[in-house]
Amino acid sequence: MPIAWTQDLNTGIEVIDEQHKSIVDYINQLEEAIKLHERSFVTHVLNELVDYTLSHFAFEESLQEEAGYKFAKPHKAVHDVFTKRVAAYLQRHKDGEEVADQVHVMLCTWLVHHIKRDDMAYVSEVKASMTNIVKDKNKKGWLSASLGRFFK
Repeated sequence: MPIAWTQDLNTGIEVIDEQHKSIVDYINQLEEAIKLHERSFVTHVLNELVDYTLSHFAFEESLQEEAGYKFAKPHKAVHDVFTKRVAAYLQRHKDGEEVADQVHVMLCTWLVHHIKRDDMAYVSEVKASMTNIVKDKNKKGWLSASLGRFFK
């Protein structure tokens, strides 16, 4: 059964939520590939999912670092463990083992728990940091515009 995006998975950080929705889409594509018994399609989706997840993790970790999130390193460690686990599954798949169903179940469970537990823990600090960055840019924009008018 495809995994469905529900409102309780929203972090309130639009860019993160959109990335998480893309991961859900990849998980659902994996399910479709499994149903079709298309090994090459499974391989393609797994590779895309791994690549996208790695870029998402890097982005998420950079937001946490920028916000000064005190649990950024443990959060990264969770990502690293997950990445190694998925890499091991991918290698087993490449070696000819049928692991796609196991990967699908693991991904569905892990993603929901990770978002609800680990990701929700950093949301308030990252949102505050993002708000401050926007405020600083707006202030600089106003100041730059004012100084530009004054010195023209």
